[in-house]
Amino acid sequence: MEPSRTSTTVPELKLSHAPIVEAVLDIDCDMPPAFDLAAVEGKLQDAFRDEYPKFRTQYLEEFRIEREGDQPSRHSAKRAIQSLQFLQNEGKQLVQVRTQGFSFNRLAPYGTLDEYLPEIERVWGLFTSIASPVQIRIVRLRYINRILLPFANEHVELEHYLKVSPRRPEEEQLQFAGFLNQYAAVEVGTGHQVNIVLTSQPRENDMLPIILDICVASTETAPPENWTWILAKVQSLRVLKNRIFRNTLTDKCLTLFQQH
Repeated sequence: MEPSRTSTTVPELKLSHAPIVEAVLDIDCDMPPAFDLAAVEGKLQDAFRDEYPKFRTQYLEEFRIEREGDQPSRHSAKRAIQSLQFLQNEGKQLVQVRTQGFSFNRLAPYGTLDEYLPEIERVWGLFTSIASPVQIRIVRLRYINRILLPFANEHVELEHYLKVSPRRPEEEQLQFAGFLNQYAAVEVGTGHQVNIVLTSQPRENDMLPIILDICVASTETAPPENWTWILAKVQSLRVLKNRIFRNTLTDKCLTLFQQH
């Protein structure tokens, strides 16, 4: 969890062991009509090679079946590049150039967004100089947290750790085997879109893993060369994400991230 910089948000949190397993910044763009990932692959590899020497390609495959009346079925398949991925040697950080824009991914261990912003600005500049996006359509910030809740007497009291927790229709007769809660919302005032997923994973020894996936997005448009606007939008989304994180978890849950 990262500290907020505005006076209207929840108090600053400093967590010794933040539960973030992946953070992603997506910037979706309108690309030139003739944009072709394969055509710029070589230039992108040259630009990113020093800091991101590992490279891989992700493909999208489409299969289609058509049939008219009693005629035999016709099958067709199409394979196209979906993204070009450039990874650091340890694989914890990567830049993606997608058919619809740009992404920066950071896996655990994760510091704070402030640590990565200079690098994001640098690689965004490389992306825009080669791919020539026309307009920014969406700025999206996503944080995936993995929280380990302790069992006590073979039971986890979810309400002790989650302010937003699932409820059973029969508390005494039904025991949770797993759950999945999903929420979508729009922030009043900014129009930022919010999608929150809260779900459990299979038990690990004496711990119940919980995934808290927070995705916040702005759909305002802007020119791609306006980094000041992008930075302001990212910071606004960051404040919202932090507030959701703080208001989803109890104080007891937050103390888990201060323990060794």
